[in-house]
Amino acid sequence: MSYRTIKRLLGETSLERKCRFLFGSGLLLLITGSFYFYYSQTKNLVFRQNRTAARLLVSPVILEHHWKWELAQSPSELVQTARRPLDPKLVETMVTELKPEDLKDYSWELLKAELGDPAGRPRDAAGYRARDAIVSGKQMEVEQNFREKDRQEYHYYAAVTAKESCLHCHRLRSKNPDLAEGDLIGLVHISIPLARTNRDLAWNNALLLSTAIITASLAMLAAATIVRYVIVKPVLHLKEVSESVARGSLDQRADIRTGDDFEELSHAFNRMLRHLMTVQSELQEVNKGYGTKVDELAQVNLRLYEMNNLKNEFLATMSHELRTPLNSILGFSDVLLGSSTLVDKQRRYVGHIQSSGKHLLSLINDVLDLAKIESGKMELHLVEFSIADLIERMVGSMLPLAEKKNIDLQHEVDSRLPVLQQDSGKIQQILNNLLSNAIKFTPEGGRVRVRARLHGIDRLLIEVEDTGIGIPLEEQEKIFEKFRQGKALPGQQNPLTREYEGTGLGLSIIRELTKLLSGEVQLRSEFGKGSTFTVIVPLRLEPEGRRDLTPLPATTVVHSLRGEPR
Repeated sequence: MSYRTIKRLLGETSLERKCRFLFGSGLLLLITGSFYFYYSQTKNLVFRQNRTAARLLVSPVILEHHWKWELAQSPSELVQTARRPLDPKLVETMVTELKPEDLKDYSWELLKAELGDPAGRPRDAAGYRARDAIVSGKQMEVEQNFREKDRQEYHYYAAVTAKESCLHCHRLRSKNPDLAEGDLIGLVHISIPLARTNRDLAWNNALLLSTAIITASLAMLAAATIVRYVIVKPVLHLKEVSESVARGSLDQRADIRTGDDFEELSHAFNRMLRHLMTVQSELQEVNKGYGTKVDELAQVNLRLYEMNNLKNEFLATMSHELRTPLNSILGFSDVLLGSSTLVDKQRRYVGHIQSSGKHLLSLINDVLDLAKIESGKMELHLVEFSIADLIERMVGSMLPLAEKKNIDLQHEVDSRLPVLQQDSGKIQQILNNLLSNAIKFTPEGGRVRVRARLHGIDRLLIEVEDTGIGIPLEEQEKIFEKFRQGKALPGQQNPLTREYEGTGLGLSIIRELTKLLSGEVQLRSEFGKGSTFTVIVPLRLEPEGRRDLTPLPATTVVHSLRGEPR
């Protein structure tokens, strides 16, 4: 039986039950095997004693037969053999008195060796077979157990061969002058009843079984006592101490005095507890210092949070305040450009003022939008609209800027796209920033593609692909950070800082707006070959944060080989 079989048999039980079962089963098998071996050896010994007794009776049977033969001889035969006659009564008395008391129920007979002689016929067929085996010379003795309902007997057949002392008399008696020493002259058949033997064996078996039961019971009782007090009790004590320690009582100690491995285990357990208390004391001292540091960090974080809020409020306020005079500057510049009294040089100066003002207004709007998003004041205005119309308007508005740089600007919209329920202003702002960046960073003669299609069954996917300068691999994780512009490669000047203007807020605003719309933005780029920005948002966005379907997590995913700074 394997360990897994024993585990399935016992299940999740206690150590004491497992030890009792295993020790008890082992002792029971050992005792059963030893007593069964003793029983079988005893039984064989008893039946071997029957054979020994039968062998010992062969000679008395032959002697008894000779005495009876002597009594049966006539006076003429006595004279011929020159022997003195015996007293028949004396012979019978000797046979009766010399027969032991234990052999009263034994019976025997002397059979003749001649197969055809009726006087030597056995009493049953088994006797015939035994005599045939001995006469044919195959065996010198044969044993048989005869069993019936009311009778059980042991039959023993032994060959009687001629000895030197038998030759003279048997040659005259049987008129066989050719009789030689060693020839078969008869068979001894001895029958021993088995009733008393079986009764003695049954009594012996009863004593043996009783002894086995008592021995097994005492052995299992001793094993159970040893298991409980030598094995289980120390383990339970260690369990109680460990549970007390788990509840916080670190002053508990194991007290096992058995002088064996369990005592060594308790010493090791106590050493572990002492070390644990020492470590706990050290940790408490360290935690006191950490607690002070945590309080200081919490205060610093609180101040940083307040300062960040002040910064956001300052940016929002300043951006709002700056737009008012800037709009006046742009308005008056429009009026001046419409005047017919300006010379070309003055008109050129007014144009510079107007273009710089518009650029400054764009930067202020970006800062204001980012401040609103970070302060949580950016609100959603959900409406139903067609994304195809929105993309067509945005591409149309960007087309003059693209034609100015000879850039091929195309768009593709999937006809299966349904009407969206989203914030059209936020999506328009995202598209505007993506298209502006794509056109800005794509050299003359390049290509920009805008695609819109279904993503799954409930998402809108918008891709803006360009053939621009790309984004270096080391910059792709940082490109969505605020005020981030790409860095030059080692040993080179930064071409973006020299050739392209901007604050680096465009992609940061795209990421924050995408999060606000429960979407994500992805980037695939290879340095020198262009970039592809992908925005994925739900088709329908429910008011108050409720959605028809579970929104995607608001994350920014970058899939790229190399990339371009934005």
